[in-house]
Amino acid sequence: MTNDIVKLFQSFRAILCICPCCGDIVRLSDLRLKYKGATPHTWLDAYDSRIMQLEKKEMAFEEEEQELRDRAIERGRRKVPKMICKCLDKNIASFKYNPYDIKALYHPVDFIVFNGLNSKKELDDITFLSRRTSNEMLNRIRKSLKEAVEKEKYDWRVARVSIEGKVEFE
Repeated sequence: MTNDIVKLFQSFRAILCICPCCGDIVRLSDLRLKYKGATPHTWLDAYDSRIMQLEKKEMAFEEEEQELRDRAIERGRRKVPKMICKCLDKNIASFKYNPYDIKALYHPVDFIVFNGLNSKKELDDITFLSRRTSNEMLNRIRKSLKEAVEKEKYDWRVARVSIEGKVEFE
């Protein structure tokens, strides 16, 4: 049965036709037949229609899902600063810096604040934050750091570290 159908379709290549519009000679197998009347609907038409409906619903669901995810992400981002402030020392949290701008160093200072880093295009200022300590050596280091900043004894250099560990300064 299958071979008979294949043979039939192969024989369509041997049947030649003349196009009534342009007069070209074409193979029967190359024709794209058109029917002007209404074609009867089959189970395949119903199936294709149902598949299209499901695809539309799926696309609508994906769009709605993405909107819900985006809103949830935004809600979470708004909550993070409050959560971080709860974890920070009460004295540091009282400064009202954006928690995303605060970076931990721990030595020689506890934190460095890049004020405006996450909320503006440019920084407002850079602030060092540390708790008081009775450690004299640490206090001397912090004092020398403060003096270096006040006397503008600092420099900006970019260091590039290769995969092999070689450091090059620009």
